[in-house]
Amino acid sequence: MQHPRDQQAGPAAHPPRSAFARRMLAAAGLLLFALFFALGTWQVVRLQWKLDLIERVESRVHAAPVAAPGPERWSQVSRDTDEYRRVRVAGHYLYEFTAPVQALSELGAGFWLLTPLCTAEGHIVFINRGFIPAAENKPGTYAARRAAADPCAHGGERVEVSGLLRISEPGGGFLRENDPANNRWFSRDVQALAAARGLTNVAPYFIDAGKNQDPAGAPERAVGGLTVISFTNNHLVYALTWYALALMVGAAWWWIGGHGAVVDDD
Repeated sequence: MQHPRDQQAGPAAHPPRSAFARRMLAAAGLLLFALFFALGTWQVVRLQWKLDLIERVESRVHAAPVAAPGPERWSQVSRDTDEYRRVRVAGHYLYEFTAPVQALSELGAGFWLLTPLCTAEGHIVFINRGFIPAAENKPGTYAARRAAADPCAHGGERVEVSGLLRISEPGGGFLRENDPANNRWFSRDVQALAAARGLTNVAPYFIDAGKNQDPAGAPERAVGGLTVISFTNNHLVYALTWYALALMVGAAWWWIGGHGAVVDDD
C-alpha cells in the first residue's frame, strides 16, 4: 500500500509556474511572432522591388540604343536608373592605355580589356571591348602607361560602339584589392583606372561592348557581348520561411495559453 506521504509527493513532479512567468512567456511569444511576421513582410516588399528591377532591366536591354550620358548627366547616373541601359558612343580608342581586368567568362579564365575612348565631345568613356584568354595577356603587352598631355588631341580611327552601360566597380574583387602600381586589376573600377593612367574628364561608368565590335585595326581582337545579366531572387523563399516561423510561434503561444500548460500558483 502506498504511503500517504508518497501520495502527496506525486502531483508535485512538475511544479506550477507563477503568473509572472506566464506573462513573460506570453510576451516573449508575441514579440517573436511580431518579429518573424515583420521579417516576412519585409521580404515580400523586397520581392516586389526585385521583380520591378528585373522588369526594368529587361526593358532596357531590349530597347534601341540611346546616346551615352554626357558630363551634364554624370551626377545623375545610378545603378537603379541606368545600369544595363543600351547606349551608343562614337570616338577613337586610346589603345595604349588599355587595362586588363581579370575575368571568368563562359569562354574560361582570362581578362576583360578596358580601353578608354575619346568622344567627339571631348570626354572619355571606358569601353569593355570584351574578353581575351589568359594566354594572350603576355607580360608588357598592357603596361601601366600614363598620359603626358591631352591624349585625345592625337586623333585616331573613328569607331562607333553600342553596348550596355555598367556602373563602376570600386575596390576590387572578392578578397582581392586592385593593385594599380603593378597594373593588376580585379574589378572594373573606372575612377581608379583613370587615376592610374592620368586621364581626366572620364565618365563614371563603362560600357560593355556588344558582339563583333572590335575594329580591324585593334592591336588584338576581344570577344564582346558576353555580359551576364542575372539577379538572385530568393525573397519568396525567405518570406515563406519567416511566415512559417511566425505561424509556429503563434501556434505554440495559443497552445500554451489555451491548454493551461502554464497555471497560477493560487
